[in-house]
Amino acid sequence: MDKSSVFSREGYLEEDYRLFHLRDTAGQERDYHFHEFNKIVLLLSGRVDYAVEDRVYSLEPWQVLLIKHHTIHKAIIDKKEPYERIIIYLDRSYCQRIMPEAHLTECFDLADRSGQHLLLPDGDEIDALRTALSGCEANLKSDSFGAKAMADTLLIQFLILLNRISAAPAPLGEERSSKVGSALSYINENLTSELTVDSIAAQVYLSKYHFMRLFKESVGSTVHQYIRQKRLLYAARLIREGVNANKAAADAGFSDYSVFHRAFKDSFGISPGDLKK
Repeated sequence: MDKSSVFSREGYLEEDYRLFHLRDTAGQERDYHFHEFNKIVLLLSGRVDYAVEDRVYSLEPWQVLLIKHHTIHKAIIDKKEPYERIIIYLDRSYCQRIMPEAHLTECFDLADRSGQHLLLPDGDEIDALRTALSGCEANLKSDSFGAKAMADTLLIQFLILLNRISAAPAPLGEERSSKVGSALSYINENLTSELTVDSIAAQVYLSKYHFMRLFKESVGSTVHQYIRQKRLLYAARLIREGVNANKAAADAGFSDYSVFHRAFKDSFGISPGDLKK
């Protein structure tokens, strides 16, 4: 898929969570995409950069990347080295169902609000994360009494540790375009209003064409494609919450329902009506 094409929805999750421990010499490199669930990436070895919205993170072993649902991201893998990582898909409602008072997904919300998606645990924190993860992984593979319950307990322990680390984030050294960051903030704060390239460029004090080039280099899509995908995601959330599809389309900034319907089906693989069902 060309980098400039519409972001794709990838992955599925029918369980409460899934844990993948992957080892290979290249990794499966995808283009910019998003998920309907929260995602945790923990690098064990190898070299990989992760582009998340407008930021690029160069991961080191035992650094943790938090990717909230609907966040657009892409892995950029150095294929000269073996690549080992743990990836966890986490259903958004799972933590709320089993432990609502703990707010275990707050770390994802904080990453989304702050634009700070990478956690840098220290030595003691890494030991605690390793213990919880290895125990969870072992129990998921076991058929002994209470193994699934033990895996669930250790996953909760892992999430508690992530939230503690997230509450006191360390400074990062990766580069970021403040102009693109400001533009993304403006887009997301005004998603339901009329948005044009000219008006957004004016907000960050750049010429239209310089802004368009900088945006595409940083985010991986055109401004129009980014806005459309964010509006589709917003409309999908409204529909899941019970809003009529026509109203959801209008509230998300689509003036033509037929255009919205076609774009929705192309992006999500189902119609707005099917999503509501």
